[in-house]
Amino acid sequence: MKRVINKMFALLVVSSLIFGCEATKNANNKQKGAVIGATGGAVIGGVIGNNTGDGNTALGAIIGGVVGGSAGAIIGNKMDKQAKKIEEEIPGAEVERVGEGINVTFDESSGVYFATDKYNINDKSQETLNKLAGIFKEYPKTNILVEGHTDNTGSDSYNLTLSKNRAQSVTGYLVESGIERGRFTTKWYGESQPKYDNSTVEGRAKNRRVEIAIVANEELKEEAKQQAEKQNN
Repeated sequence: MKRVINKMFALLVVSSLIFGCEATKNANNKQKGAVIGATGGAVIGGVIGNNTGDGNTALGAIIGGVVGGSAGAIIGNKMDKQAKKIEEEIPGAEVERVGEGINVTFDESSGVYFATDKYNINDKSQETLNKLAGIFKEYPKTNILVEGHTDNTGSDSYNLTLSKNRAQSVTGYLVESGIERGRFTTKWYGESQPKYDNSTVEGRAKNRRVEIAIVANEELKEEAKQQAEKQNN
């Protein structure tokens, strides 16, 4: 599991929030969540979003929604447990703990696979999404952002539609599996946000991906704030 803050985020903190960077150098994930929130998550999230192509990207959504302080540490602890659960049950997924949230990436080799030009949920993907749905049921006080991405093969408009269909297929399947629709936000970006080199076969395969951001909902945030107040009194 990648248990480090995204490199882009680290650079932003170094350049504009020196104290926050120093404070998180040797911190665990729970502590990182507290410091990130205290140093202005919404502002950082917006900057990250703008530099990755959209203010609502997975990473930007996670950083932008932090609570910070002791409450952020409580949320971070819960997210640590959920991230570990995802890693254990879906070993092929790329799981990254960031601040007070979780970023999960599925590409063609990690559990959610779409055949070329297709967006139906096949048997392999169903198995993975069934496990993910079970975890979401176990941790109901979270909101979920689902993003669809493609490589650069084909036209921009075609890839945008394909990524939309794939993202909506994932959201739809999870809703049909019993996860409340109100927990989901679904986005799609086509080929506009590559994470890997589209000039290679391997890079294109990794860019054909679905990313999921998991963040605390308002109920969990309020509970964490109340718990933090009790601990601090």
